[in-house]
Amino acid sequence: MLQISENVICTSCRHQLPLTCQHRSGNQGMKKIFYGRIPLENATSLLLFQKKGITQQLLHNLKYRGQQEIGTFLGTWLGSELAEHPDYKGVDLVIPVPLHRKKRRIRGYNQVSHFAIEIANKLGADYSESILQKKTGTRSQVFKNRLTRSQTHQIFELRETDLLKGKHVLVVDDIVTTGATLENCALALIKNGDVRVSFATMAMA
Repeated sequence: MLQISENVICTSCRHQLPLTCQHRSGNQGMKKIFYGRIPLENATSLLLFQKKGITQQLLHNLKYRGQQEIGTFLGTWLGSELAEHPDYKGVDLVIPVPLHRKKRRIRGYNQVSHFAIEIANKLGADYSESILQKKTGTRSQVFKNRLTRSQTHQIFELRETDLLKGKHVLVVDDIVTTGATLENCALALIKNGDVRVSFATMAMA
């Protein structure tokens, strides 16, 4: 049970969270996933994802149990850190990886939205869920192996492209595994021309 002074997660559990915080350590592990695939400015993830671990429990509660306050909590945490990092102070626009409209209608929300909104607030950046849209629905990748996920072609399209010219765009998601989803988002943005792209996620597998 949470104490009065605690928010979303108890202090003991928070201390047990497996942090990656690659933006603080200089670890390029997440960025290396995309080497040779897309031009990328920066990439970071807050937590390490471990099966049956506390990170998995948090993301499960956020995604399937409607606990959107988890996204707010993690977004405030990571956003505060990125606001102090020179590589992220120039971010102009934050975009969450979009859900297909059918999946969003079923779930009722995009589990990344609150995370992205809080990061945008901390960075003083604009936020949009309308610029990037998912055209095709795909099955959940949670139970797919890495090879299968890497072969999944998720199709995204742009709207309001005039708002992107010359911008540094931060695309955020809940978890990165093979990077296929984020890569496809970036490709859609880069096709627009003069756009720089960075990534940030709640967790990295």
